This record gives sequence, C-alpha cells and structure tokens, in this order.
Amino acid sequence: MDENLIEKKISSEDVFDGVLLHVKKDIVKLPNGHTAPREWIKHPGASAVVPIFPNGDIILVKQFRYPVGKVTLEIPAGKLDIEGEDPIKCAERELSEETGYTAGKIWKLTTIATTVGFSNEWIHLYAAQDLKSGKQHPDEDEFINCIKVPLKEALKMIDEGKIFDSKSIIAILMLAKEVYHNS
Repeated sequence: MDENLIEKKISSEDVFDGVLLHVKKDIVKLPNGHTAPREWIKHPGASAVVPIFPNGDIILVKQFRYPVGKVTLEIPAGKLDIEGEDPIKCAERELSEETGYTAGKIWKLTTIATTVGFSNEWIHLYAAQDLKSGKQHPDEDEFINCIKVPLKEALKMIDEGKIFDSKSIIAILMLAKEVYHNS
C-alpha cells in the first residue's frame, strides 16, 4: 500500500563515531528512481520512567542540559547501555541511579521515536509505583537534583512551558490520562 514511499539504501558511510552518537551519511534510491543523501544519527535507544506516589506526587529531576543551555525538569531517563538490554531494566536502573528509589510495580506507557527526521532513537516510557527510597547514585558526570511535584502541578508546568522535554511531557500526559481516567 505504501510501497510508493519507501526509500532503499544504496550506500552508507560513517561521518562521526562518538561516545553516544554515531553520524551516518547514506545514499538512498527514492521511489521515483532518483538518489538523495540522508544524514542521520544512530542512537542506542533509551528508557524513561515517571515515579508516582500514592498521594499523586511524581519525581522530576533537574539537570543542566548543555545543548539547550538550561536547567531542565525531566523524568528519570538514560540510554540503553548494552546492545539488547531490556528497556524495563534500563528504566529500573535509571530510577535507582537518578532518584535512589526502586519500584514495586513498573509498567509500560508507550515507546516514542524522538526525532524521526534525523535519528533512529526510540525511548521506552514507563510509570512506577510502590516506591522505596534508597541512595541516589548518578553517573560521575551527572549532577541531578530531585523534586517531588503533584501530578496536577506537573500538568500545569507543561502548560506554562516549565517542563519542555518531549519524553517527559508525553510520559506525564499519558500517566495523567491513566490516573484521571480511572478515578
């Protein structure tokens, strides 16, 4: 049905091979028979999790994000560390590292493609409850502050542009849909 939209790779070259990002330049055959370059970023994927307490508070992490030059409010998240890593294990690891909490229950909200125009990154979004506190242990190059925010306040912060990270917005909105639909 959509065969007239498919592009076929003719060649591929590595432009940059970094610690996290791998930039590729492919030449593709277009549906009309012409060729075109496609520059894209190969990414290992990631998981993110919204921790929610029985009273409706969620945990957000504050951290400085160099590419946007701002301290952001986000849900705990991190990249899949090894090829084939189970995304739920990654979410559990990041929850523990960034907040110190472990979850008695964790469930999948959805999986999103972050920037389909130039990256193959997929982020698996989860929610977690039955939280037990522990010691925060972020990576040595991560500097994170955690805050608790009522879910309703987080929704307001999205509306006000205080939370602008896309994975966090999507996960918080999906969790709110579950919480308020079921109440």
